[in-house]
Amino acid sequence: MTSSVISFRNINRLAVPAIISGIAEPILSATDTAVVGNIPVTGTASLAAVGIVGSFLSMLIWVLAQTRSVISAIVSQYLGAGRLEEIKTLPAQAILFNIGLSITILIVTVPFIKEIFMILKAEGQVLEYCISYYSIRVWGFPLSLFVFAVFGIFRGLQNTFWPMVIALIGVFVNILLDFALVYGIQGVLAPMHLEGAAWASLFSQILMAVLSLVLVLKKTEVSLRLENLWHPEMKRFLIMSGNLFIRSLALNVTFLLAVREATTLGTKYIAAHSIAVQLWLFFAFFIDGYGGAGNILGGRLLGARDFKTLVAMAKKVNVYGVLVACVLAGIGLLFTGTLGSVFSKDQEVLSIFSGFFYIVVLMLPINALAFVGDGIFKGLGETGYLRNVLLGSTLLGFIPTLWIARYFDLQLHGVWIAISVWMFLRGITLIIKFRNKYVRLSL
Repeated sequence: MTSSVISFRNINRLAVPAIISGIAEPILSATDTAVVGNIPVTGTASLAAVGIVGSFLSMLIWVLAQTRSVISAIVSQYLGAGRLEEIKTLPAQAILFNIGLSITILIVTVPFIKEIFMILKAEGQVLEYCISYYSIRVWGFPLSLFVFAVFGIFRGLQNTFWPMVIALIGVFVNILLDFALVYGIQGVLAPMHLEGAAWASLFSQILMAVLSLVLVLKKTEVSLRLENLWHPEMKRFLIMSGNLFIRSLALNVTFLLAVREATTLGTKYIAAHSIAVQLWLFFAFFIDGYGGAGNILGGRLLGARDFKTLVAMAKKVNVYGVLVACVLAGIGLLFTGTLGSVFSKDQEVLSIFSGFFYIVVLMLPINALAFVGDGIFKGLGETGYLRNVLLGSTLLGFIPTLWIARYFDLQLHGVWIAISVWMFLRGITLIIKFRNKYVRLSL
């Protein structure tokens, strides 16, 4: 494998489009958050509802969307080994499994959605808004999973350009519809407020799913026909997916406990926490573009058994990820007030937000090591280890820290300190594993 594969140009050829497509989902959520947060009179309650529903939907989506990484890893490994022809029918089976499971989960959760949001401490007007917003947005759930699966196919083929195109179109349409449906168009369309934001997201998800289907059929040789019921790699696909499902459950337990803790503090606090979460996700997906490059190249280099280049690639993408994180941290510190005011004009909410947001941005360089490491390990197929890392970081890091913070009444400072401990443990354990296994194989 030549050094050109891990050149600055090639890494960024993969990473930059991955960054743009990766931040599409948080931008969609952030757009909803910013627009509804500025609804006259009900803005703060609407913002709280979007934060609660967004956290729950993110849990559902990211638990199942991990199959994107599995598809990408398997395809890229076969590409590196020069055996791509052998798995052309695998993606169709993987996508069918994913969508079927998502529909099953959707059918099971919808009848109990009120109870779910009550568990998350939503009540009164906020609870009503949660139910209204979720009842529309949830139908885009299977569509999002289909889009993510297609993105995984393109990534495995070392192509992040078309996912970027799809994501940009989806974001642009969502933003236009958000303003039109939430605030209305004078003389044409009455304001739909919070429900308008939900419809805007759903319509954009439909469009992205259609574009994904067209492009994967036109731009790749991957077949979406079910030519047989069981590809030999389906067993590995299911095992890897199962590991990442468990990992994602642990990840989302962290975020749901954080949302629950913030909600118990009051509407103003969950609104401030929702703003921080949206910005954290935006930063995370921005940095994760280099994790995506590590995922794509890691699988290919593993398939080629080129461990020396693999180690060199890992070092480079980690350095790039940390540098980007430092830039984002600087921007976050300098423009904390401006960033917060994009989402809400409530001065009490903004005051709470400004009081703890420095914790979020100061941890970004540490977060980068975890995000990039996650991407590399997914490409290498190390899903069992990633599962264990998340379980350990959540049970031994986040939850005990959250309990201690609650005891000392640290409020949202405590929530984000717990998240910081969680991220530190994730990053350091991945570095240790990579050095002990792959650096040794390269010698």
